[in-house]
Amino acid sequence: MPDWINAGFEEYRRRLRKPLTLELHEIAVALRRPGENPRPAIEREGAAMLAAVDRQDYVVALDIGAAPMNTAELSEWVARRLQEGRPLALLIGGPDGLAPRCLERADQRWSLSPLTLPHGLVRIIVAEQIYRAMSLLAGHPYHRA
Repeated sequence: MPDWINAGFEEYRRRLRKPLTLELHEIAVALRRPGENPRPAIEREGAAMLAAVDRQDYVVALDIGAAPMNTAELSEWVARRLQEGRPLALLIGGPDGLAPRCLERADQRWSLSPLTLPHGLVRIIVAEQIYRAMSLLAGHPYHRA
């Protein structure tokens, strides 16, 4: 990823404090030849993602076709997840999307936008929105909407 992507994610990771911290587990994009069917590559990526997820994790698949949440809804959702106490795992698909097995494993699907967003930008947006949700829960003025 470009340095600006890493710096953006790191900025929000650094700002977050317990009880919620961010860890990034980057799964390599499965290589395929131009014109080759993307399904095998998607399945390889999915298998690697699922291998990184623990059984007790609450898994959220980032999915363009899923329901979106506004900031207040996300903040309430984060509060429920914190009360539940299960670790969260958010799955961001590669350039060809998430494997069906990842979508099946997901406890929930979440759409950031109906737009197609680059993978690196999604990680910054997710980190910022989680930080914003936590700020709202803490009564911090970062959230002004």
